[in-house]
Amino acid sequence: MNIKIAIVDDNTFLINAVKEKLSFFEDLSFKFSAMNGSDLLSKLESNHNLDLILMDIEMPVLNGIETTEIVKQKFPHIKIIMLTVFDNDENIFNAIKAGADGYLLKEINAKDLHSGILETLNGGAAMNPSIALKTLKLLRNPMSIENEKDKEDIKLTARETEVLEHLSKGLNYVQIAENLILSTGTVRKHIENIYKKLQVHNKLEAVQKAKKNNLI
Repeated sequence: MNIKIAIVDDNTFLINAVKEKLSFFEDLSFKFSAMNGSDLLSKLESNHNLDLILMDIEMPVLNGIETTEIVKQKFPHIKIIMLTVFDNDENIFNAIKAGADGYLLKEINAKDLHSGILETLNGGAAMNPSIALKTLKLLRNPMSIENEKDKEDIKLTARETEVLEHLSKGLNYVQIAENLILSTGTVRKHIENIYKKLQVHNKLEAVQKAKKNNLI
């Protein structure tokens, strides 16, 4: 059994991390990656001999939910699992509506990712336990997604926002310092302030919360 997989994500570091997880299993075969939905659709025109796509949600040009809807119309044989850091109700609801076959979080380990892929290809719906609970809640009360839209009142300075935008692109402290013509110490201080204001402990949480609150 050779399961042909594509990965769609605008972060090459995360693409490589997922590829590494797939490499543990002989029945999974990585075919190609795409940086956004538009890039994926171009590649599918010339090669849609795929079994499954692991799809990010937040991407420039064409996001994962819009892309899922198009892929499902054009290539209904391809299964799609959303693989994202976001587990808010609105994203889950919209992804399922668009035709996603599963919804997993990027922190998932290799074994569970493999199980989720097999489950999806066998007609199931791969979901993290927390996502499954949220999905049940949504089915019982679709109006609850409105509550997710309430944004927290977080105020970042213009410079902090710039640093956070660079951070979200996967740049390290030295690269951010060079791009913004700052010292690495200053960048470090800005990032400390950002973490404090957002009440987070790492880069992934910071980017996730900033996007959720439309700060970047």
